[in-house]
Amino acid sequence: MRRLSGVVAFAFLLMPTALPVGMEAPVYVAPKAVEDPPTVHRGTIARNGTLETTLDDLISRESIHRLLESARPLYDLARLSIGHPFDLTLGPDGLVTAFSYGIDELRTLKVRRNGDALQAEMLTKTYDVRTEIVAGSITSSLFGAVEDAGEEDQLAIDLAQVFEWDVDFNTELQKGDSFRAAVEKMYLDDRFSRYGAIMAAELVRGDRVIRAVRFESASSPAAYYSPAGVPLRKTFLRSPLAFSRITSRFSRARMHPILGVARPHLGVDYGAPAGTPVRAAADGLVTSAGWSGGFGKTVRIRHGRGFETLYGHLARIAVRPGQRIGQGTLIGNVGSTGLSTGPHLDYRILKDGTFVNPLKVTPPPPEPISASLRPAFETLRDSRLALLETGVLQAAVAQGTPAAATEATP
Repeated sequence: MRRLSGVVAFAFLLMPTALPVGMEAPVYVAPKAVEDPPTVHRGTIARNGTLETTLDDLISRESIHRLLESARPLYDLARLSIGHPFDLTLGPDGLVTAFSYGIDELRTLKVRRNGDALQAEMLTKTYDVRTEIVAGSITSSLFGAVEDAGEEDQLAIDLAQVFEWDVDFNTELQKGDSFRAAVEKMYLDDRFSRYGAIMAAELVRGDRVIRAVRFESASSPAAYYSPAGVPLRKTFLRSPLAFSRITSRFSRARMHPILGVARPHLGVDYGAPAGTPVRAAADGLVTSAGWSGGFGKTVRIRHGRGFETLYGHLARIAVRPGQRIGQGTLIGNVGSTGLSTGPHLDYRILKDGTFVNPLKVTPPPPEPISASLRPAFETLRDSRLALLETGVLQAAVAQGTPAAATEATP
């Protein structure tokens, strides 16, 4: 009887359970098969890399060709740059579903699969441009002052290029000198990306104050002027090297470091690391470029108004005789060729065939801004110099100093 009860109970469990009226029995649905997730490959372009060498191990040559062809109307993927990022997404079938390449910080090429086709688009960002005031005081160098102000070396280079006709940054900055600049800063996604143009700047050297204003118009390219409208760009650069140090000055009787005898040194020696770029001090015609005895590899340039310049002991020459060049053109690199004890540039200037001291040459004055452009210049000058004064007032408020006591005279 006990065994029979167990059988009945088991049978009862197999019987369908009665459901309330109006309620249907649940239907069992088998789960869908889970597809494999897409595979993403990320990397950067190697030196001398092409699309083929970059993706050859990931997709077929046919797929690479399709990527090239789909992108060609917007960008030629045959032109890849070292270090630039790329993403490649492959579906479960191993085919390309997406590809992206960072052309630069503003442009990204995107290719996506749409059915059996690949479609390309260009995604473009824009800079958020902010004009900000940067100020600093010289303790050792312009680079150090810029770094102390929380800025990057590029700003020091940009400032030196603004004032390079009036100041030799290798020799003339002193402790206590200072600078202010109204400079554009470019932001992407609220993060600083790079510097734009310097709108106005001021360099204080002892009792001397040099101000620069950037001015441009439809008929005049961007350049820097004094508040009086005189171009800061002079006939000659103060130095053919952007940053270096003087190791030997102009002298009628200097003890030669190799020959051991007193002889004239009719130039200025700038000590700098081997390979430092050497720039043409002024517009001119290259009259010679090659080996010149004790000067080693040498470039000689003829300029207007009876001036010539000579650049000796170069490691490499980048110009040729008969070539016309502009001020600031790369003419070679610092070296130690010829009679030389180490890497340096021997820089000399001749006036009407006679050597003169490069540190004391007074170049001819440039022409001031034209009368037709002066009203536009004065309007822009006043607004841009006001930016510098605004920066002074803001600093005074931040330090709790009466603003009137810190205002600078325009």
